[in-house]
Amino acid sequence: MAARREPETATIDALTHDGRGIAAIAGKKVFVPGVLPGEHVRILRRKIRRGYDEADLLGILSPSPDRVVPRCAAFGVCGGCSLQHVTAGDQRAIKQKSLADSLQRIGGVTPDRWLDPVFDPAPGADWQYRRRARLAVRDVAGKGRVLVGFRERRAPLVTDMHRCEVLAPPLAGLIDPLSDLIGRLGIRARLPQIELAVADNAVELVFRVLDSPTAEDRARLQCFAEDHGLRISLQRGGIESVEPLDPDALREALYYELPEFDVKIRFEPTDFVQVNGNVNRRMVSKTLDLLQLEQTDRVLDLFCGIGNFTLPLARRAVYVLGIEGEPAQVARAARNAEANAVGNCEFRCGDLASVGGKESWLRQHWDKVLLDPPRSGAEEVVRHMAKTGARRIVCVSCHPATLARDAGILTKSQGYHLEAAGIIDMFPHTAHVEAIALFSK
Repeated sequence: MAARREPETATIDALTHDGRGIAAIAGKKVFVPGVLPGEHVRILRRKIRRGYDEADLLGILSPSPDRVVPRCAAFGVCGGCSLQHVTAGDQRAIKQKSLADSLQRIGGVTPDRWLDPVFDPAPGADWQYRRRARLAVRDVAGKGRVLVGFRERRAPLVTDMHRCEVLAPPLAGLIDPLSDLIGRLGIRARLPQIELAVADNAVELVFRVLDSPTAEDRARLQCFAEDHGLRISLQRGGIESVEPLDPDALREALYYELPEFDVKIRFEPTDFVQVNGNVNRRMVSKTLDLLQLEQTDRVLDLFCGIGNFTLPLARRAVYVLGIEGEPAQVARAARNAEANAVGNCEFRCGDLASVGGKESWLRQHWDKVLLDPPRSGAEEVVRHMAKTGARRIVCVSCHPATLARDAGILTKSQGYHLEAAGIIDMFPHTAHVEAIALFSK
């Protein structure tokens, strides 16, 4: 059915879990982005569906007193942020409600207590926090320049933007310089994306190139790197093809520190690391507090990555086993343990999406278990959690729906109780919800 094209007015009654407004028009729900409860707005329905419609916001006729002015000029178009018009406290309330609704609706569980949100309380900490990102690149003749930025909210187009308010320095101000640089390259139409990584010791950009850069291109890239005090690598194929622009230069590995645990985590610019360094430190500390580690504890760290939790766990426990599905990350984790002189942990490669129940690590006794799964969750793992004998399990999740599903399994078939849960505000100004949950026997 084609969408109606005439503007309408509506009053916003509530917000969804992802921050969109809900209006009721002639008994039908209409979802509107960028609004707040109580606001009277002009909208244009964009998609007509059987049970609800989606609309674009044309204007705000009566703004809410709780509205704040978005800092970013691209807000509303860029798909990177969706909540810049909402105060930081209200953003966390929206995410808390999303978590609570998911746990009850999907998992049929409610925690005994709600944890205080984990976030960085420093003034201005909810801006310029993002140390990892992937920007799209497109040479647009109609714009007369190369666009560099996140994808648009409503279309797979590159947002026409000039800076980004959530990228960590110096990335926040590099959008226009990168656009100018790529516009002068011979391969400007053959460079679709850039990976960005800000470490404690360096900044690295990985340019995805479909054709090899010319000598002139390489010289321009090298000058850009020197002018902005950063490093550049090129990626011609898969992750294994990443190589420094200047392969002869001596380069220290990227790293970030977890000072509370005297740990330095080394990583590659394309590795998964938590995007918010300050919140990551707080999250790791909160996780270990919830586990109530004792020096005699044997701990199982599932979906361990490059050791973000494993090495701090090993500082407090007698032994930690980390399991991860990516061989390269397992190798990196082992090297991190060695570099930090952590000798009481071990890393193994294992497919945690297809656990059969007879794995050797399931036949051992564990005192505590940490789960840090991807968005798909840990369904196959949690179905066997009772075999570990663990007294306490902490799950760090990046998707409330899969956390809720896994919580239902743990509480209904594995003999665990949902003792506590809360949000981790890892991505301010976005609707992304990171959560943490404690299960105990």
